[in-house]
Amino acid sequence: MDETQPRTVTVGLGDRAYDILIGPGLVAGAGARVAASFPGARAAVVTDRNVAARHLAALEESLAGAGIASHAIVLDPGEKTKDFAHLEHVVDEILAARLERGDIVIALGGGVIGDLTGFAAAIVRRGMRFVQMPTSLLAQVDSSVGGKTGINSPRGKNLVGAFHQPSLVLADTGVLDTLPEREFRAGYAEVAKYGLIDRPDFFAWLEANWREIFAGGPARTEAIAQSCQAKAEVVARDEFETGDRALLNLGHTFGHALEGATGYDSARLVHGEGVAIGMALAHRFSARMNLASPDDARRVEAHLEAVGLPWRLSQVPGELPDADGLMAYIAQDKKVSRGALTFILTRGIGQSFVAKDVPASEVVSFLREQAGR
Repeated sequence: MDETQPRTVTVGLGDRAYDILIGPGLVAGAGARVAASFPGARAAVVTDRNVAARHLAALEESLAGAGIASHAIVLDPGEKTKDFAHLEHVVDEILAARLERGDIVIALGGGVIGDLTGFAAAIVRRGMRFVQMPTSLLAQVDSSVGGKTGINSPRGKNLVGAFHQPSLVLADTGVLDTLPEREFRAGYAEVAKYGLIDRPDFFAWLEANWREIFAGGPARTEAIAQSCQAKAEVVARDEFETGDRALLNLGHTFGHALEGATGYDSARLVHGEGVAIGMALAHRFSARMNLASPDDARRVEAHLEAVGLPWRLSQVPGELPDADGLMAYIAQDKKVSRGALTFILTRGIGQSFVAKDVPASEVVSFLREQAGR
């Protein structure tokens, strides 16, 4: 296989199908690909200060070289940017640049930028086309694929948003070399998630090859491509999360509660770290409910610990709310239906399932047990 050529994964959604390209050099080559896909379009590029310092000039040069006029919108980095104020700012900038419905919006950044930009594209002029150019591992394997867009509310994470599929995803694996190690590790939690959902062989491969994935090269590209393929298949089956797409939320109900409880303070906890702890809790809770073996929970914990990810509540810096306080965040999570708790639980490695009507009393009791770990 020619490692210089990008891998392609297609999200099969009929006339709204799109490709995910995975490989090095995709930022530098973006202009030609965008011009071929959107002839005559102008572009808004939404990014944050950290990503802009590293990659914006190269993207602007590539777009200009292909004859594409672009307008950059540079935001503050961090989860707190996913709010109404920044959404209003992005929408206003797109309109001020006089971009039309046939033009495009490019999200150059991690999950925060992708989610916010996608939501802006969904609502400006009742829907503009947009391109995801994810610059974090987490965004490349998860948030850039599948069309979930949105912002956070003070009442919870991702509670305001829309389904709006991108027209193209360019996942440049080369940009991951500039990613802080903590951010790369956090993204890896989402890679492991795909193995834990329904690909036990993939999880075993990750256990054997995670060092090579962290080092870069073919194993990293393979892990990203496998993750994107796993998500693409689920999205094609269940675009609007009415069925088994909910499995992609493994670890997220606990994880989102922890993010809310820490005030989305990335110094304390970033999304992937919350997911890692959440996946460990989901496996431990499944064992407590006699659904799975405690050995599976220990195996998950061992792998997360090996790669340097947190897996216990006590590893979150600072004070957390008590079990009842955490439960309040869980009850606000969007995976609650008519007051009943819905969790993604497991019968073993790669055997996750949607569990509805989970008793709140069991969850609170479990959280009390875990608080001292």
